[in-house]
Amino acid sequence: MTKLALRNRIFSTDHRTIARQYFFLSLIAVIFGVVLSILMRFHLVYPAAQVKWFEWLWPVKASGGVMTPELYLSLMTLHGTIMVFFVLTLAPLNAFGNLVLPQQLGATQMAFPRLNMLSFWTTVVSFLLLIASFTCQDGGPLSGWTAYPPLSALGAIAGPGQGLGQTLWFFSIGVFCIAATLTSINFIATVIELRDPAMRMMQMPLPCWNWFVTAILSLLSFPVLLAAGILILLDRLAGTGFFLPSGGGSPLLWQHLFWFFGHPEVYIAILPGMGIVSHIVSVFSRRPIFGYRAMVYSTIAIAVLGLLVWGHHMFISGLSPYSAIAFSVLTMAIGAPSAVKTLNWIATLWGSRPELNTAMLFCLGFVSIFVTGGLSGLFLGQPQIDAYFHDTYFVVAHFHMIMGIAALFGIFAATFYWFPLMFGRKLNERLGKLHFYLTFILAYGTFVPMHFAGFAGNPRRYADFTTFEFLAPVLPLQKGITHSAFTLAAVQVIFLANLFWSMRRGEVIVWTGDTETWQRSHTPTR
Repeated sequence: MTKLALRNRIFSTDHRTIARQYFFLSLIAVIFGVVLSILMRFHLVYPAAQVKWFEWLWPVKASGGVMTPELYLSLMTLHGTIMVFFVLTLAPLNAFGNLVLPQQLGATQMAFPRLNMLSFWTTVVSFLLLIASFTCQDGGPLSGWTAYPPLSALGAIAGPGQGLGQTLWFFSIGVFCIAATLTSINFIATVIELRDPAMRMMQMPLPCWNWFVTAILSLLSFPVLLAAGILILLDRLAGTGFFLPSGGGSPLLWQHLFWFFGHPEVYIAILPGMGIVSHIVSVFSRRPIFGYRAMVYSTIAIAVLGLLVWGHHMFISGLSPYSAIAFSVLTMAIGAPSAVKTLNWIATLWGSRPELNTAMLFCLGFVSIFVTGGLSGLFLGQPQIDAYFHDTYFVVAHFHMIMGIAALFGIFAATFYWFPLMFGRKLNERLGKLHFYLTFILAYGTFVPMHFAGFAGNPRRYADFTTFEFLAPVLPLQKGITHSAFTLAAVQVIFLANLFWSMRRGEVIVWTGDTETWQRSHTPTR
């Protein structure tokens, strides 16, 4: 490969090329994440099953072909980390933002092209460190994607999975925080400095607004996680005691720092999807989005409130009742701007004759999943109710629907809508619609029953339910969830086949859509 080809294809500073690189990195990550979830679900319902290739993959952690609890927790940790950081954070903002933002603003490039390229390759390093953490001889990290101390701060002495693997996990997250901070600076500078001189802020397309606000959230939250990661690495490697009671520190300090990042991360994942859905619903309803200004202000309100509600993740940590009441009120308040968005989407569709192509269907699915998942958040926002639900599958169901499936539907909608801009071809609509309907039904079939498991008190993070008498009535439900999850994963093969076939043989289409110039793409204000 020549130096020119290396620069143009690998170390390119072109925003579209970098967008494609982020897209494929997220695609690789989501395949990893889905495979890990399949292995987890299999072990939950068949914990004693002997699988020969388990022993071949993990001679120590799956001796005799039976997965150990430590291996299950490592799979859970890697699954959560990959999906939250390398799929739900990267694809909506980094991939589609890089692809579309400059054109919708009337610019030709991102503000800092070289920084853009550096951000991507820093993210790749972070991903490789994460995969390496799982391959360590003393076991991969098993503290979950939250990595609560004191165990995660002690080092190898704390037990299996707390040695080199956990250290590499913290380094991976630290490097990712650096990459995310660089990306957010680039996005903010692009919106402020490079938009067309004739474009006022209240003329920006809604996706641009949402990417802009998301970048601000990233800039405010990822450095906090980076600082917390540095402190906990010092505890592990330098003998300090920031999070260790024995050294005068507090494990709760980590929870405060982590969740100050962790709750905004929910909106870092979902806000870009909201902007994408607003845009596509407007285009295929053939009318401007209803209440443009209300949509902008609700985006800002969600971001501001999202920075203030981290304490609702800590209701059972001994938080002061007065603080709990404040966090509970703010948590309930965040439903108001979310409702504004939902009602405006419905108002835009009302009386129109929408074109129900695959991109539009995924947008409608997004609205449905977002509303359903959000309703369960009303329960978790109450300290007394959360005390029961917090460590159960009710929480698993809630965040998988509101943060996982809803965000993924936004990613699917963007992929079908902007695929011609990305690859110059069109995805197959028949396969797309088949993929949507099956995914929509099976997503509900997988995650709604988890709410009922939570009502029954089914704990999360357990590697084996069969040894607990009180969970015996829940086992048939868990088996049903597992079979639905297996089918949901299998259905995604339709999307992958459509994606790679269309890249080579799909209908050639010249992009003349609404992102060609900002004059065509901006949403009129009301």
